[in-house]
Amino acid sequence: MSAPKFTTLGCRLNAYETEAMKDFAAQAGLSDAVVVNTCAVTAEAVRKAKQEIRKLRRENPDAPLIVTGCAAQVEPETFAAMPEVTRVIGNTEKMQPETWAGMVPNLIGETEKVAVDDIMSVTETAGHLIDGFGTRSRAYVQVQNGCDHRCTFCIIPYGRGNSRSVPAGVVVDQIKRLVDRGYNEVVLTGVDLTSWGADLPAQPKLGDLVMRILKLVPDLPRLRISSIDSIEVDENLMQAIATEPRLMPHLHLSLQAGDDMILKRMKRRHLRDDAIRFCAEAKVLRPDMTFGADIIAGFPTETEAMFENSLRLVEECDLTWLHVFPYSARPGTPAARMPQVNGRAIKDRAARLRAAGDSRVVAHLAAQLGKTHRILMENPRMGRTEQFTEVTFASDQPESQIVTARITGVAGQQLVA
Repeated sequence: MSAPKFTTLGCRLNAYETEAMKDFAAQAGLSDAVVVNTCAVTAEAVRKAKQEIRKLRRENPDAPLIVTGCAAQVEPETFAAMPEVTRVIGNTEKMQPETWAGMVPNLIGETEKVAVDDIMSVTETAGHLIDGFGTRSRAYVQVQNGCDHRCTFCIIPYGRGNSRSVPAGVVVDQIKRLVDRGYNEVVLTGVDLTSWGADLPAQPKLGDLVMRILKLVPDLPRLRISSIDSIEVDENLMQAIATEPRLMPHLHLSLQAGDDMILKRMKRRHLRDDAIRFCAEAKVLRPDMTFGADIIAGFPTETEAMFENSLRLVEECDLTWLHVFPYSARPGTPAARMPQVNGRAIKDRAARLRAAGDSRVVAHLAAQLGKTHRILMENPRMGRTEQFTEVTFASDQPESQIVTARITGVAGQQLVA
């Protein structure tokens, strides 16, 4: 008997949850199964999930094959109809130990093939706290799940449910355990991180959580926050950016577009000027701040002039690390019913955005030459600066430790120390 094989598609949160499922499966004594944790962010993501399932079935012809994740939550019937699939479980069910215990000893037994409840009825996120997911140097802590917003291109709320927050005390206790175990960096993660706290008593904000962590865990060297919605950033988070050197100067922004009409049709909550203003303010408070951003190319109705506004945003917001998404219609979303942009134009615009991003990376790397950085080593020859830039070394460094080094060169998209 061998341990179950897990395959993760999609976001960092999915990867985090896969670690929890491994624990649940091990505790239940589940063996010889194949588990696919799917993504539903685009139609292409669902297609890839099906492709992966067929491949895994060919490689494991006799193993029970369990499908879960956002695509399974949103389209359970689609996956249940695949002859390769043994069982479909939802995003809530996958995080419950009893789900995995119920699959042993006979995976099928009397249970139904599909176990997917209404994700919108779920009211809390807690329980599956994974100590130390990530590398030995960096741990990820899920503080929030779900999303209350309904952007017209996005299916994720239907896969993840409404926003739920993990209470601050629970988060602080977990981070204390991670620091005690030698982790030098913690990353706060969630689906819509800046909505943290809205469902908790007194409705604290993300900035309150950040300040509390830094105050109550004084031995934590580095705290990083993952993707945020800049329009929802609160005063305390800006205060932390300005005054807390242990909060890393790297923010990944959910911008999606740089044209006001497209932002309105996406049902975003900010205008292009809001994004530019936020980035300028953050740079004043923290001059070494670097930004990443998600931008969609070819959203329905996007004209060339509208796209140019998004392209100019790369310079105007001083963005460095771009995640460019060529728009693909997601059935079940309002945007899928809007007039679509020609596929070749989408591909061309995505390429132009990526080229703009690449040139910003080149400029960022060149600006680091001769500077001294504190670098968290992910392996003996590679670490990351506080701005999340990769640095390579010619000789071994102490893994998972923070080393101080002078930047002497650039190799591809990495710095050399």
